[in-house]
Amino acid sequence: MTKPAVSKRHLPTSPFKAPVAPAAKHFAPGDPVTHDVHGLGRVVDVEDGVAVLVDFGSGAPMRILSPYAKMTKL
Repeated sequence: MTKPAVSKRHLPTSPFKAPVAPAAKHFAPGDPVTHDVHGLGRVVDVEDGVAVLVDFGSGAPMRILSPYAKMTKL
């Protein structure tokens, strides 16, 4: 069985809640962040929604790619 290419639309009369689209995360240079694997850090540079460079204090800044699932702004 294959997954449908397009998600089903939500009917206003449905008793179920409408699916919530995940909010896009926006980071700016200087923002303190935490990462599930690397720990606490600070955003050094932002690459227009593609990636962010984060200084975790252990050498060179790391490039974290979008969608930033494991990273949150503090």
